[in-house]
Amino acid sequence: MKKELTIAIDGWSSCGKSTLAKSMAKALNYTYVDSGAMYRGVALFALRNGLVSPDFIDVDKIIEHLPNIILSFTNHGKSALILNGEDVENEIRSLEVSNVVSAVAKLKEVRSHLVKQQRQLGENGGVVMDGRDIGSVVFPNAELKIFLTANPEVRAKRRYNELKEKGEETSLEEVRKNLELRDYMDANREESPLIQTEDAIVIDNSDLTPEEQLQKALDLVEKLKNQ
Repeated sequence: MKKELTIAIDGWSSCGKSTLAKSMAKALNYTYVDSGAMYRGVALFALRNGLVSPDFIDVDKIIEHLPNIILSFTNHGKSALILNGEDVENEIRSLEVSNVVSAVAKLKEVRSHLVKQQRQLGENGGVVMDGRDIGSVVFPNAELKIFLTANPEVRAKRRYNELKEKGEETSLEEVRKNLELRDYMDANREESPLIQTEDAIVIDNSDLTPEEQLQKALDLVEKLKNQ
């Protein structure tokens, strides 16, 4: 194929979308874009400014502030989100942000604002982008669409271990409830709900190692390039 591929990876929370996308980008020498991090960046901005909490959201103020939320990525051995000049990669992964990000991400104005930026990042191909509406909304014509899934209990344990490694105090039950709520909100929001597109290839990684998952995905790329 003459043009470098655009690869869209969608799926449920804590399925390992970012892990797969980063590994693919590295193996293919493509650009990696974490769209979920961008929504977390907006959610963090809203949290810091008292515009959202688990039981409150000031929609009008968030929309008003969108032009003041400047997001970009840097790469010093890993992809990191920059919010208004500050590296917030670690802070956006906190459970506090996880508890409000779905409420912020479902806003039509927020999604439209970020989708424009995401399309600009991937307009020339050679990009791997992961999220929840990449194959359905951001890049509906992507040459390769992967829908990643895993057993809910496996996902909860992965997320719990990730938070523990970062020193966050939480419980497996709290993480499980957070994932259940986010799944419901992602699948039922009016604006760009999480769906598996008809042309997406499903990879269930419940019993796969990261290496096995990567190889499956790279095999799909190789098949496409040989067509």
